[in-house]
Amino acid sequence: MSSPLATEFERVSLPLEHAFTIARGTQETAENVVVRIEDGEHTGVGAAAPSGHYGETPATVEAVLPDLLAEVEAVGDPLAFDAVDARLDRVVNDNPAAKAAVRIALHDLAAKRLDVPLYRLLGLDPARTVTSSFTIGLDDTPTMREKTREAVEAGYPVLKTKLGTDRDAEIVRAVREEAPDARIRVDANEAWSPREAVEMCEVLADHDVEFCEQPVPAEHPEGLRYVYERAPLPIAADESCVTLEDVPRIADACDIANLKLMKCGGPRQAVEMVHAARAHGLDVMLGCMVETNAAIAAACHLAPLLDYADLDGSLLLAEDPYDGVPLPAGEVDLSDVDRPGTGARPTGR
Repeated sequence: MSSPLATEFERVSLPLEHAFTIARGTQETAENVVVRIEDGEHTGVGAAAPSGHYGETPATVEAVLPDLLAEVEAVGDPLAFDAVDARLDRVVNDNPAAKAAVRIALHDLAAKRLDVPLYRLLGLDPARTVTSSFTIGLDDTPTMREKTREAVEAGYPVLKTKLGTDRDAEIVRAVREEAPDARIRVDANEAWSPREAVEMCEVLADHDVEFCEQPVPAEHPEGLRYVYERAPLPIAADESCVTLEDVPRIADACDIANLKLMKCGGPRQAVEMVHAARAHGLDVMLGCMVETNAAIAAACHLAPLLDYADLDGSLLLAEDPYDGVPLPAGEVDLSDVDRPGTGARPTGR
């Protein structure tokens, strides 16, 4: 008979290598909440990276985790995904980052019990991988130019540039000059009006930008459709695509659905969204918050399902208490994950 499950969690404060700015604000530290689930032999680890934009904070995560983890202990079987999911959703409404932390830890533990990497548990092909973008946060233009140069010198072939200023055209031009051979994507984080977005997309196309992410506010879905119908480059939906129910709503208003474990609530929920997006003719990107590898490692195992990845959150940290899936020059390298579970483990072990 299996040992009962024991659970615990702790908040971790993770300093960033550089202050990270998007159109909505700046952060210098990422507050994550790490969850551990033990069965007496193995320990599954996951983490929440809550976003106030979606109504979660470290404090709300800590407030609901005792109830969520009590349900995990009551079920007692990390492989009983359906039973656990139903109980988590019944006991706590919303709170997707908190649920993601629990579900990631369960997936890590389940795969460890079976002695397989998570991608094997999910039945995915590790050879079918993608390259993650590396993000250039907002700053003055000379600093963004320097950050771009450093990213190119570090070997990153795909860059994502944050926009949402009164000098966006200048920024894109500077980034392209410093990275003439890179694939460049941009993310406005809802900063533009529909008309501004269409005008900016003309500029972006002139600089061979691959696609534009969330150009307009999510609360105006008709604005996203307006841009999609007129822009000369593909449009990705992020803040407009939070849960499974959002996929059909955005299907005729964008080209790419950007999913995140912290928005949808966990690995299985992300897989459901991938299949729904495919059924609606959308490409799929998986993104992240600024997260420890205890969370991002699980997302990396979904890479075989993706067209695009933006999984650099841990790369933005000055230090991380966990190692994860290798990302050499941004490539999600599942072939090097020879240990069971997500591959997340305390740094140096």
